[in-house]
Amino acid sequence: MSALNTDLYELTMAAGYFAAGKAHEIAAFELSVRRLPETRNFLLAAGLQQAVEYLQNLRFEQAEIDYLRSLSQFQYTPPEFFEFLSKLRFTGDLFALPEGTPVFANEPLAIVRAPLIQAQLVETYLLSTFAFQSCVASKAARCTIAAEGRPVVEFGSRRAHSPHAGILGARAAYIGGCAGTSNAEAGMRFGIPVFGTAAHSWTMAFGSEEESFQELQRLLGESTVFLIDTYDTIAGARLAARLGRPIWGVRLDSGDLAPLSREVRRILDTAGLQEAKIFATNDLDEHRLAELVRSGAAIDAFGVGTQLATSGDAPSVSAVYKLVELKTNGTLQYTAKFSDEKSTLPGAKQIYRYPAHDLLTLSSECNSDTDAEPLIKPVLLAGQLLEPLPCLKAVQENAAAAVRALPPELRSIDKPAPYQVRTSSRLIELAESLQRSIRRNSASGR
Repeated sequence: MSALNTDLYELTMAAGYFAAGKAHEIAAFELSVRRLPETRNFLLAAGLQQAVEYLQNLRFEQAEIDYLRSLSQFQYTPPEFFEFLSKLRFTGDLFALPEGTPVFANEPLAIVRAPLIQAQLVETYLLSTFAFQSCVASKAARCTIAAEGRPVVEFGSRRAHSPHAGILGARAAYIGGCAGTSNAEAGMRFGIPVFGTAAHSWTMAFGSEEESFQELQRLLGESTVFLIDTYDTIAGARLAARLGRPIWGVRLDSGDLAPLSREVRRILDTAGLQEAKIFATNDLDEHRLAELVRSGAAIDAFGVGTQLATSGDAPSVSAVYKLVELKTNGTLQYTAKFSDEKSTLPGAKQIYRYPAHDLLTLSSECNSDTDAEPLIKPVLLAGQLLEPLPCLKAVQENAAAAVRALPPELRSIDKPAPYQVRTSSRLIELAESLQRSIRRNSASGR
């Protein structure tokens, strides 16, 4: 994958590191989220597979290097830097939360330890893939919680922020618990079940609604889903009931879904089609799903589009990628940012999950508590994958189990519920010591 897919300042810093003789210093960067969105009690970590693929295929093509040479920002850059870029590969380490792990504010989703230039250049891509997919995965988890066991299908590709975002959004939604997607490419690439039959345009393309239904039934057989609200929902339901089997079910896409679904259910059952399902769409999100479930709507499955593919209520998170360690000539230096509201903690870290809280520690700290699970795992060492990543279905199952294990209040889709993330005394002491040292050096002019 192109290493040029990054912000310009990553490249100017890389050139500066090279010119200053710092190219081979070993840096550790942590990727985390400063604050959870107001509408989230947790995030689900997602995007690791794409991060691994990106790191293992990182390189510059000659045309990209020539482009960089042409930019005014690089007019004073040593020519050797561009030769360096032509041979650049990721040779560092990646530690990360397994995909589908619930994560909270200021907890690392990923840690990169690599030669400084390598670790710096990958910031933009890693922030993008982890932040976006984690947003969508957590939105999907909220939708599946609200649906109370009814399948939820991701239907949002056409409303996603780009075609590529639609594909990765479908992947993230599946991690978060969706039963499948409408996106055929996502289905092929990731093995996600695909859903969809026909749009309103299909019905309007024929001389009558009945003709359109008959042609669809001939085409799809037992997979037939009649979209019954193009003209009149109840009349469409009666037509579907009269045509009878083969049929999977009907779809409602407009109107007051709860009472409509109950009347459609009555019509189908009266015709002996008790097995036919009612699938509902129409600008749904987790709150609307919960409302429909509470109302007793006769809906068997839901399709959620725009709000899911864009994580509509929280389309972005405050994801950051910060330097926490730097090793120069074998000497380890801890680094941190201490500005108001944007401070960070020094040192590469580990997260230990207890039944009712998390503990954030330095990665070098030992924790012998038997009820504490270390969450951050090694993924790449010296650029090589330690073991194959789990299949997406296994990720989804692990995510579902992890969400079920959360305290009940965190699974609420309506009420904010804080979760305690404690910091080890050793990590606090290191941060305080580093801050005092920085203040002393600033006061002395060093």
